[in-house]
Amino acid sequence: MGTRDELELAFHAAGLASDLALAHFRAGVSATAKADGSPVTEADRAVERLLRDTLSQARPGDAFLGEELGRLGRSDRVWVLDPIDGTGFFARGDAHWRIHIALEVRGVTELGVVAAPALGRCWWATRGGGAFESSWPAGTGPATPLTVSTTSALADAVVDDLGGTSAGHLPTGVSRAPASPLPLVELVRGEIDAFVAERYFAWDHAPWILIVQEAGGRFTDPTGGHASDRGGGVYSNARLHGALLAALGYPTADRLPENRSAPDHSAGGAQP
Repeated sequence: MGTRDELELAFHAAGLASDLALAHFRAGVSATAKADGSPVTEADRAVERLLRDTLSQARPGDAFLGEELGRLGRSDRVWVLDPIDGTGFFARGDAHWRIHIALEVRGVTELGVVAAPALGRCWWATRGGGAFESSWPAGTGPATPLTVSTTSALADAVVDDLGGTSAGHLPTGVSRAPASPLPLVELVRGEIDAFVAERYFAWDHAPWILIVQEAGGRFTDPTGGHASDRGGGVYSNARLHGALLAALGYPTADRLPENRSAPDHSAGGAQP
């Protein structure tokens, strides 16, 4: 199975999931709070079930990690799923929600797809194949290559953040970007220079880490690594990344904690 085959499968699954999600979105749904306080709707669970069913039919040996239904299976190949990223938007009738699909093979993300059906846009990347944006459904319009900015000085940088503690340590003079529902889209388009997101889970970050990397950017988690399940981290263009990490007090690659293991996405692995 080649990367192109896997990407087409991800697009197919996302297309079916988009149709189902849009039906719920247009009809209107109510959100309830999960144990962790985050919102969930009946659409979140229904869309994740559809994604799992579609992908498992095509790749029966693969494992899954999803926001609503947890882990299933034990395999070197793991589909990481967020059926509706931005459930709050979804429940309020705001179009800025997304469907996330990523495929990890032996702990390395090989593809990432983010579809925004209500906006009619999508973003995707394959490892070594670049990052792109197009209309949604995929294939209905030209694909535009994505490239991050080339800003190299913090004093010239425009940064968005989610209000994490480290973001308060940015040097004086760094410009804060206006709040955006799609900051990572702005980053890979080169419209902002960095985004600090020190929260959320593997399914929120997995596709975006690869998309940012393939657009020429960098991502570092709070331990100094590049994992999606360490509570977020720092996204930026490559020229700015080192200075931004230093300003935020992040460990660098030569100061990683000892005995740090790769994420375990098998059925018995630790929860992110």
